[in-house]
Amino acid sequence: MADIFRRRGPAWRASHAGHVSLGQLKVMSAIERCRTEALGGHVERCEDCAHLRICYNSCRNRHCPKCQAAAAKEWLTDRRAELLPVPYFHVVFTLPGPIADITYHNKAVVYDLLLKAAAETLITIAADPKHLGARIGLTAVLHTWGATLTHHPHAHIIVPGGGFSPKPAPAQAGGQYWIACRPGFLLAVPVLSRLFRRLFLERLTAAYHAGRLEFFADQAALAEPAAFAARLAPLKRKRCRVGGDVAAPTPHGPGRADFPHPVLHERVSLVAA
Repeated sequence: MADIFRRRGPAWRASHAGHVSLGQLKVMSAIERCRTEALGGHVERCEDCAHLRICYNSCRNRHCPKCQAAAAKEWLTDRRAELLPVPYFHVVFTLPGPIADITYHNKAVVYDLLLKAAAETLITIAADPKHLGARIGLTAVLHTWGATLTHHPHAHIIVPGGGFSPKPAPAQAGGQYWIACRPGFLLAVPVLSRLFRRLFLERLTAAYHAGRLEFFADQAALAEPAAFAARLAPLKRKRCRVGGDVAAPTPHGPGRADFPHPVLHERVSLVAA
């Protein structure tokens, strides 16, 4: 990536002048300069043979793949150590285009809404005795770009195929126990879809009325309440596709999505291989 930025970055920035944020320019600059003489360096010396080696300093930018490779491997090792001997389901919740456009200028607010609404959806439906009736755990990872390198906010969530029973009353004997999901079936897709859509749109609307959203350029008209309501209206009626598949709990897994969408494999369930 650094080589690409160094070779093509200046021409790309010139052709996209006015459309690239200061933060994005800083990321490109950091990656281009990472481990080069531009950031300075230090000298390493072998105590046995006195061989010297010059090592240039890293940018330590969180977007730099070179700097974050070790941290990513360490994170993955820690997550694997937490695995239970049960099937795992991979779920992806993705925001549709009209919301992604709003998100681009309100990243911190909307990303937070996406992760919290997705997690609450899974936890709430799993706790319902009509579905799983268990207290589940999950690991969620935010991705903001798609395979085509366009803005494509979505959350990958890894969910174990079961959870703990509700906490027993003090007078009850026994204690908590593990409740496993049915083989190949975690939760009903239509139920997940409807709840996620409602939670996310309600909280996005609340954020708007609280003055937490900002609109610029071709989105400026959304500052008017009527225009914002008109943008969300079709989404309230949209039938959301939801699916899923089993994957090893890694920071990234397969999947493409459309409004509250974990990857579609079957129409009525999240599918375990």
